[in-house]
Amino acid sequence: MNNTLSSAELVEVTKIFSRSGKETVALDNVSFRVNPRELVLLLGPSGSGKTTLLTLLAGLQEPTRGEAYIFGKRVQDYSPTALQKTRAARMGFIFQNFCLLDSLNVLDNVLLVMHFAGIPKTSARKHAAECLEKFGIGHLTHAYPPTLSQGEKQRVAVARAIANGAQLIIADEPTGSLATQQGMMIIEFLHNGVKEDGLSVVIASHDERITKFADRVHHLQDGRLIEQV
Repeated sequence: MNNTLSSAELVEVTKIFSRSGKETVALDNVSFRVNPRELVLLLGPSGSGKTTLLTLLAGLQEPTRGEAYIFGKRVQDYSPTALQKTRAARMGFIFQNFCLLDSLNVLDNVLLVMHFAGIPKTSARKHAAECLEKFGIGHLTHAYPPTLSQGEKQRVAVARAIANGAQLIIADEPTGSLATQQGMMIIEFLHNGVKEDGLSVVIASHDERITKFADRVHHLQDGRLIEQV
């Protein structure tokens, strides 16, 4: 095992949730990694454990057993502040439910992430606008999330994920709310980022059309990795 080469890695990880005295095994002895300049696709049906795996890769929760690493360092060895700073400056997230703040307009939703990453205000505003233009939503700069379609919200979420210059992109169903052409445009953009900019990308999805863009494909079922191609 050489964690210094991976952007994020899980080693023999089990995650168990306890509710009302009942235990549920969300992940069962899973090892998984994403390397620099690599797009890894995690395929599986709803409830298979994909989102749990992504949150562990991001250090948003800790495994019940096993080890999780981010940029070569064990998650448990980061202080809470250092882990937050690492996520803000080096990681981008595309959430299935978008996680946009309804009280902020589209531009400010993107700028908020850039603020946490420590990007100077003087350059952040211009760059945020450029990211929105890249996905054809520059005209929505001053719109608020409740007025947007699901597809528009998804494109805002993708623009926000790349705005901080992230090295690792973690995407949960990034094509789920988009028409076929728009969805594939997002995947092509992430794929090009891997090849041209050295990004690491991990995508969890049930959309098998994405397989043609992936360097590796893993299949997850009932919390276990059952196949790798």
